[in-house]
Amino acid sequence: MYSSIIMTLFQATLATGILLLALGAHFLWHGMRSAKSVQAFPRSQAAAYILLGSAAFWFLCKITQLGPADFGQYKNLLFILFLVVTIGSFIFVPDFLAVRGLAAIILLTAGALLDVGYMQYGTALVLKAFVYLAIIIALILGANPYKLRDFFEWLYKKEARPRVFGAVFVVYGLILAGVAFTY
Repeated sequence: MYSSIIMTLFQATLATGILLLALGAHFLWHGMRSAKSVQAFPRSQAAAYILLGSAAFWFLCKITQLGPADFGQYKNLLFILFLVVTIGSFIFVPDFLAVRGLAAIILLTAGALLDVGYMQYGTALVLKAFVYLAIIIALILGANPYKLRDFFEWLYKKEARPRVFGAVFVVYGLILAGVAFTY
């Protein structure tokens, strides 16, 4: 039986902070040297299989846990429908699947992070603000995945932009990591 991992607000905030630190450190450290690999990401077939495959697996696991109030009587039909859609995506719409998979992972992760922060106020708002911003970005990228390609083109047009982008992530990651220890 599939069981969800219970995470505390401390763990969720710290993990998010560490993830932002790692992502920001990449851009801060590598700067323009990372342009080729980062710009290849949106159309990467390997990233598509990993990200969309992981998102599909996670989502299909969630479908198996549906109760009667959540269309649980149709969970087998929903499971088959979403499995067919996932497989069909790789066959009929292979462009930018890595971006769509990333968007799906962000949305699924956001749900878990918001569940952890439910009815928590005060410094938990620092995490929630980031999560809601991530949801907005994921919805935009899920509907218009080419916008990530366009963003990366803009990001690497000037020498300082990748480092500033990385610095913003590092600073917010440090803030989240610090806030985690205040709970």
